[in-house]
Amino acid sequence: MKKLFLILAVLAFQMGFSQESKVKIVESKKIELTGELSKDKIDLYNHQFLKFVAALKASDKNAVNALISDKVKNIVSDQVIEKLVGGISFDRKTEVYKSGNQKLLDNETYPAIQYKYEDDKQNPPRDIITVIFENDGKILGVKPEYSK
Repeated sequence: MKKLFLILAVLAFQMGFSQESKVKIVESKKIELTGELSKDKIDLYNHQFLKFVAALKASDKNAVNALISDKVKNIVSDQVIEKLVGGISFDRKTEVYKSGNQKLLDNETYPAIQYKYEDDKQNPPRDIITVIFENDGKILGVKPEYSK
């Protein structure tokens, strides 16, 4: 359980760390998703992510807490939420870039979706937001990644 919390803390704080070193940005782009999620699962998780982004934009802490996993609620502080708000552009529309399963350090596999901004026409996209979900749609981690 401690490993899971460590993993999720790393995912939550990665946005701040990735801006300090280009090496970390390169490493963060190497998230490998295995398989592909079904359209129904993508729709479910995408709906949850859009509600999460709307809650972040509205600074609705209760809504954010309702959408995140119980496994990470005790480590998600106001400071983590502030960093996350600073890492997501609310003015730009997102779309699903890739989907699949992500194996975390606790050897558990979770569904994940990588989002790109619709106006980002580069391949691979310059800015990606990786979101890891529980099977029920609760959010385990959000990791914005930006190239410089």
